[in-house]
Amino acid sequence: MTDRDAAARAFVDSTAWRGAKIAPLAGDASNRRYLRLTDAETNASAVLMDAPPERGEDTAPFVAIARYLCARGFSAPRILAEDTGAGFLLIEDLGDALYARVIPQAPELEPVLYEAATDVLIALHEHAPPAGLATYDVPLMADLAALAYDWYLSHADKADGDTRRAFHDAMTCALRADASEAPVLIQRDYHAENLLWLPDREGIARVGLLDFQDAMRGHPAYDLVSLLQDARRDVPPRIAAQMIRYYTDRAEVDAEAFDRAYHILGLQRNLRILGVFARLCLRDGKPRYLDLMPRVWGHLMHDLDHPALADIAPLVRDRLPAPTPEILNRLRAQCASVPTL
Repeated sequence: MTDRDAAARAFVDSTAWRGAKIAPLAGDASNRRYLRLTDAETNASAVLMDAPPERGEDTAPFVAIARYLCARGFSAPRILAEDTGAGFLLIEDLGDALYARVIPQAPELEPVLYEAATDVLIALHEHAPPAGLATYDVPLMADLAALAYDWYLSHADKADGDTRRAFHDAMTCALRADASEAPVLIQRDYHAENLLWLPDREGIARVGLLDFQDAMRGHPAYDLVSLLQDARRDVPPRIAAQMIRYYTDRAEVDAEAFDRAYHILGLQRNLRILGVFARLCLRDGKPRYLDLMPRVWGHLMHDLDHPALADIAPLVRDRLPAPTPEILNRLRAQCASVPTL
């Protein structure tokens, strides 16, 4: 047993879950890990989040956003016990029915699940974000989109500072023109592996929410992009188009302006993901994310077809190489070889 395991056990034993059985759950791209607690007598369960502060993790944002969401009727996990200083949280167990698991088992539910997830966004966007929430503003978005040049291009091909600067300027202009509004809370990782189907609940509570600790103020289209341009699974184009129309009709927003913002934010998000996935391999030794790059690239190419991105398209299409097997193998060969940029 490691010192961290012993600390986790001590935290659990300081709560009402003393003596509960502990078993690992799937982790994510961060330094957090998740464990399921099971009471031997009642078979009740809860989830332990282990987020080591010494590895850059902080449970306070998760606690704040979870309480904000729960107070408004959304199904974020309830906080059962916490030691934010040590990086431990005990949270409600919302089960294992992730969208990514439910849909392959019951494909007829796919339209229902995506409509329910879109309903959550419509309802969430009716509420003012928490006071003090940081803004996902234009400079930050442009910087993060440029990660594709910093990490993907520079290691898949060769660094090109002139193209990066030209792209950054063009991305900044596009975002300022059509996607700079930031009136709502965006969860930023709103997709099928972070959403749970809870059919025994009603309305917006039927969708369980996970991995929202990086929430910021942002544009209403951002989380819909995250949902429909999923890096981990293919959302049928028919459903994606239906959900965009469904959102704009129900939220009563300008459909043409929303469509422009959707594709600009799609480009920003997918370039960021391309850069982050390369970084996860090159710096953090996690090559499995490379296998998702072709899908992300497909989303990128789709977004670049929009007229609002005509000025940016050549800076991406002509300079960034497609993630072919050769390129992916080149990145894989450099796995964990770049300690810092």
